[in-house]
Amino acid sequence: MDVIDALNNRRSIRGFKKDPVPKEVIHKILDAAIRTPSGMNTQPWEFVVVGGKLLDEIREECGKLFSEKSFPTNDMLRKPFEGIYRQRQVDLAMEIFKIIGISREDKEARNKWMLRGFRFFDAPCQIVICADKEMQYHLDMLGIGAMCQSICLAALQYGLGTCIADQGIMYDQVWRKHASIPETKRLIAGITIGYPEPGFPVNKMVTPREPVDKITTWLGF
Repeated sequence: MDVIDALNNRRSIRGFKKDPVPKEVIHKILDAAIRTPSGMNTQPWEFVVVGGKLLDEIREECGKLFSEKSFPTNDMLRKPFEGIYRQRQVDLAMEIFKIIGISREDKEARNKWMLRGFRFFDAPCQIVICADKEMQYHLDMLGIGAMCQSICLAALQYGLGTCIADQGIMYDQVWRKHASIPETKRLIAGITIGYPEPGFPVNKMVTPREPVDKITTWLGF
């Protein structure tokens, strides 16, 4: 697939088939993605890839904690967005609810939708990107943000869909228990990955972007 086509066609997938993703396919994706640039070639990332029964156990426990209104424990939790960033977040949620027919007043249905995120959208595989807590934060985030993009683009080559979602790693104590992730590692990003369910309406959603000329300052041209 052409790189520009991949950039234009990538979507956040939130509905997956139950078909498992072969380990060798995930390996090929990660093998390509590790060419991602990082500050001074620090390569801050490590991967935990989980599928099958173990992933089901993790998703059930995360879902249970969410349903019990347990407060997430991951120290990567961000502060609430403000201004235009908050507005874009709200616009995204409203568009999703419109597509799947959830009214603003239907708190139960909205809650069920949020639960899907804590269950990794029932995807057959979850990639968790970790890094040593001793890493410099800004270099860490720069490289791992680029790594997330690389994984998502490489997945398209194999007919796979992805969604980068922090909900999946909010209950990091669950991952540490089931996947033996030590306290010396920080869970930074979660990527759901699997074969997209073509009939799932939200999968067809195309989120808007600001025009290049609105967010770019041109000098010397």
